[in-house]
Amino acid sequence: MTTIPDRTLAAVVRAFGEPIGIEEVPVPPTVEAGGLLVEVVACSLCGTDVHCWEGSLALDIRLPLILGHEMVGRIVAIGEGADVDSVGQDLRVGDRVIWTHSFCGRCEMCTRKRPAMCLKRTAYGHVSMQEWPYLMGGFARHSYVLPGSGRVRVPETIPDALASMASCALRSVVNAVEQAGRVGPEHTVVVQGAGPLGILATGLFAQAGAGRVVTVGAPAARLQLATEFGADEVISLEDTPDPADRLARVREATDGLGADLVAEFSGHPAAFAEGVEMAGLGARYLVVGQLGSGTTPIAPGTITKKNLTVIGSFSGDVSHYHKALTVLERYADRLPFDRLISGQYPLDQVNDVISRMQAFQEIKPVLLPAATS
Repeated sequence: MTTIPDRTLAAVVRAFGEPIGIEEVPVPPTVEAGGLLVEVVACSLCGTDVHCWEGSLALDIRLPLILGHEMVGRIVAIGEGADVDSVGQDLRVGDRVIWTHSFCGRCEMCTRKRPAMCLKRTAYGHVSMQEWPYLMGGFARHSYVLPGSGRVRVPETIPDALASMASCALRSVVNAVEQAGRVGPEHTVVVQGAGPLGILATGLFAQAGAGRVVTVGAPAARLQLATEFGADEVISLEDTPDPADRLARVREATDGLGADLVAEFSGHPAAFAEGVEMAGLGARYLVVGQLGSGTTPIAPGTITKKNLTVIGSFSGDVSHYHKALTVLERYADRLPFDRLISGQYPLDQVNDVISRMQAFQEIKPVLLPAATS
């Protein structure tokens, strides 16, 4: 029988922008029906974690909290009725799982089968650690999977770091590409942003059969990686700092027509207006990266006159977690997923890792909570 510890170690944010401390936090002594207690084996950092720590997210954030929402855990204890995952696979102590934020299942959006828009959503990495069940973030040695969280068993062939990435970055891209609709050889896709999401999107659009994929971003090392994921052309923000020149490059690549699909993964508000200009007549504009509170001027008539379809894409449901794992398995020999993992670090190096992310020295770093310096 597995022993549940009384306390565990976690990286706790007590003030926005201040150094994160490693603290002992309580572990629920029992697991409720439908819940799981897991040992976090890997937690990859997302740009959202950095923005959350900075206090710049336009979301409800309650301090003090344990950061981290992109993680994979090994089951320590199983609540009654939680011995099967969300796609019908048996679960046992020792299995690895990834899991969703918690959805109520009874609100208007859940009824519309849009659980990511749940009106009573409980989000990992955003909830105060002072509230039961305390362990609501991945920057910790243990985490609690709520009954309302979908969960999927991780195949043995997928490494911990990639499984962790599947639980946010890749599932968000899978959902976004699905929402964007069909792309084929007749389409040019412009991807704004060369962070993890933009690079993953470059790969999935290329694998989906897009005729040409153009990735816009920086620095050069990330654009090189985008090329390895299938970008036919890259446009460097460093070498082409003027938006007018970047627009000219896109028009040149599309015989003056503009892109058939522009996909924004950069997170910079100014990218929105630029993406609208890059889109051709009748094009689609997929907006994924805009989670901050920043604003940008735009001529809305451009959307009308171009007859653009603007699509917002946020998060994903449990089906996208499952599909993300499938993508890792099916495309393992086509896309260099492991190249996105820029480093693996013990939990007590979390402040250094966040600083490195702010300086664009990391693409997708991973915390290993059980490791020690």
